[in-house]
Amino acid sequence: MPSKSSARLAALTVAAACSAASTIVLTTPAHAESVRIHDIQGSTRTSPYAGKQVTDVAGIVTGIRAYGSARGFWIQDPAPDADPATSEGVFVFTGSAPKGVAVGDAVTVNGTVSEYVPGGTSSGNQALTEITKATTTVVSSGNALPAATAVTADSVPDAYAPEGDAAADGSINALPLHPSAYALDYYESLEGMTVRVADTRVVGATDPYTELWVTVKPHENPSRRGGAVYGSYGAQNTGRLQIQSLGTPAAFPKANVGDTLEGATTGPLDYSQYGGYTLVASELGTLESSGLERETTREQRSSELAVATYNVENLDPSDDTFTAHASAIVNNLQSPDIVSLEEIQDNNGSKNDGTVAADQTLDKLIDAVVAAGGPRYDWRSIDPADGVDGGQPGGNIRQAFLFNPERVSFADRPGGDATTATGVTKRRGKAHLTLSPGRIAPTDAAWEDSRKPLAGEFVFRGRTVFVIANHFNSKGGDQPLTSRYQPPSRSSETQRHQQATLVNAFVKDILDTQKNADVVTLGDINDFEFSQTAKLLEGRGELWSAIKSLPRSERYSYVYQGNSQVLDQILISPSIRRGCDFEYDSVHVNAEFHDQISDHDPQVLRFRP
Repeated sequence: MPSKSSARLAALTVAAACSAASTIVLTTPAHAESVRIHDIQGSTRTSPYAGKQVTDVAGIVTGIRAYGSARGFWIQDPAPDADPATSEGVFVFTGSAPKGVAVGDAVTVNGTVSEYVPGGTSSGNQALTEITKATTTVVSSGNALPAATAVTADSVPDAYAPEGDAAADGSINALPLHPSAYALDYYESLEGMTVRVADTRVVGATDPYTELWVTVKPHENPSRRGGAVYGSYGAQNTGRLQIQSLGTPAAFPKANVGDTLEGATTGPLDYSQYGGYTLVASELGTLESSGLERETTREQRSSELAVATYNVENLDPSDDTFTAHASAIVNNLQSPDIVSLEEIQDNNGSKNDGTVAADQTLDKLIDAVVAAGGPRYDWRSIDPADGVDGGQPGGNIRQAFLFNPERVSFADRPGGDATTATGVTKRRGKAHLTLSPGRIAPTDAAWEDSRKPLAGEFVFRGRTVFVIANHFNSKGGDQPLTSRYQPPSRSSETQRHQQATLVNAFVKDILDTQKNADVVTLGDINDFEFSQTAKLLEGRGELWSAIKSLPRSERYSYVYQGNSQVLDQILISPSIRRGCDFEYDSVHVNAEFHDQISDHDPQVLRFRP
């Protein structure tokens, strides 16, 4: 999939620079009206004054954003109405750094009410009510700020969102807000107002964009290490809230999951393209470290085969992470016998010049493993055709096998290439691959603009083990949890379902040929262990996702918007599962840390074939 950082930087550049391009005009402009902020916000998600000119909108300036593309200031009415559904705050979009206003100023604003959708209307994001094309008059300065509204475990409802209006394609925009019933309604009722959280636990580490995630509900689906586990589509973790800063990025805390922000974190409640409701902090709590450490799994015994999957996030020879990745493989994963790598890029990374070979990338990683004290791995992979496997343009990402030749041998059968499919044959009563390494149905439409599975046949202590390395298509294009459509659409599932069905059929061919074959199917599945994708991959018992052997508080490999969740999986055939002679470990070395070298945690399976 495309580089997360490059895609996001591009989006941040244009997110609010042209506000009019992403506005929803619900009414035709009319004569200017003198209204209060709560009249503008109304009791639904979109303003009854959208598209109208308003005058003499009174409020106290509570925050100024002078950087980024969404520049402007927030005002809040110090005399609220009695309706809990109507917010008393609003953002005044200026486009450039605001001049002539300061926090504590009492102002009146004239302008046009706009519903700005961060990321554009196709993103599914909710709209942010703003006043644009504004002229501002300062009435007085040095005024006391309206008291911040405390957001607490008791104030945030457990139910996440109402069901969308079927007549409006599932939109919740026009539904009356019920802030005491639904978390999204509660946060919407505070949009633009100054809010306060206190003594919150970090559930999403600080990212490169000076953001982190906290929870105001410390007992809501906690992980063993301090995160918030996303264990079903109905467990969205309503206490999660994104924190940004109105200050300089250098002053923002570098937090890991499980740390706490002690004391008050206070600021206006915004709505972000990347995370929905966001507290933009003018006051940040003090970071208290939990002492979270990177995990180390145990070393496999001589009779155990250790198989791992590790997404190394667009690794190419120009990266500076080889030493760190090698250390993770050797020290944290204890040098598994077989490692399935995802997101290995070609020899010149994102340079788009037709290069598809990745031998330099793999050799550099192997050399780094040796330097870290690990074995000299051998590798197998198949170069993709140029530009057809998705991912960062020019990068030609693919899966690759590393294996320790002192412990495992690889059954090489030539003929595998980007477009030739491997199959299953029987020899002397045993299943074998026709091509090893080989790709599974690489020309099927299910793999369009996506990585093709890599199948390999290994031998450990005289027993054949089939390993299938996967990297299913990403969740790009899915509507966010905070979408204006509820429940949000997960359109990317369609292709993953097709991919899972094909891989399961291939595994079924192996098991139909040899009932007791050892098959390990692993990789970045890009979907949850409870998802329909996983169910299709598991089939009717052909495979089973071994991460489900862990306690629920330990089932995660990725942290997204404060939710600790499963994307990386290792699935096993019945011959491995039935003996219960296996051990699974999600080795948390990346996803919970602000200084991660990949956004994925590697997974390790140990078993006796």
